[in-house]
Amino acid sequence: MPDADVMTVSHLAVWGDPIAHSKSPALHSAAYAVLGLDWEYGRRQVSAPDFSSAIDALDASWRGLSLTMPLKEEAFRAAATRDRHAEISGAVNTLLLGAEPAGFNTDVGGIVDALAENGVTAVETVRILGAGATAASALLAAHELGATRADVRARRPERAAGLVTLGESLGVRITTGLLDAPAERVDLTLATLPSGTDLDASVAARLADDGGALFDAAYAPWPSALAAVWGERPVISGLGMLLHQAVRQIRIFHHGDPREPLPDEGRVLAAMRAAL
Repeated sequence: MPDADVMTVSHLAVWGDPIAHSKSPALHSAAYAVLGLDWEYGRRQVSAPDFSSAIDALDASWRGLSLTMPLKEEAFRAAATRDRHAEISGAVNTLLLGAEPAGFNTDVGGIVDALAENGVTAVETVRILGAGATAASALLAAHELGATRADVRARRPERAAGLVTLGESLGVRITTGLLDAPAERVDLTLATLPSGTDLDASVAARLADDGGALFDAAYAPWPSALAAVWGERPVISGLGMLLHQAVRQIRIFHHGDPREPLPDEGRVLAAMRAAL
């Protein structure tokens, strides 16, 4: 979106199913107030089958969309161009709208930033819980932190085939298994299970025993089933990822580049953090 347009009234929203729990409207609205932008950011429940018709119905006043489950793969297909993280992961969580929608994956950077904020800047071994779109972003984030091995656990391990292929392309050795299977100790667990996932207490305890630090993409309800039993090791909720991926989204909506900081970004970040 050209810089000349940043002061025009624009519509944005987060789409997903479910969506009522999303804190994205509060985060974005806080940022736009600091930036002096007359932008409206809402939320809408959109299912995967309804995504195409919903996006086709948007008019020229729409600047962009944030996408959450289960729409990241749908948004990937809708994007005419994609950034590196989106292309590699097969997931888009940010669409900059226009004649040729541009797709981005800011989840990867959001995870890296959230971990760094909590002192986790390098790992060798990780365990990823779940095998969906966020799991692919978690694997990319782990690779950027130096991981060489990743143990992927899911209720249906066959769904992890794409993660195995992704790991091969990144030079990360992937093993797969059920959530309750025995495992070796890892430096970091990246949980990408849906919010509110009900884990058997014995399974959660086993994962915690050798799981290292915990990053849990979930944040509502909190503590999650895993966070509640993790003990004294670092536990990082998904709010950090939500905050930092949203900063990158706002950069995209403002000037099109997730790497270029916003004007007075420190004050923007503080306002967003206060809105959580």
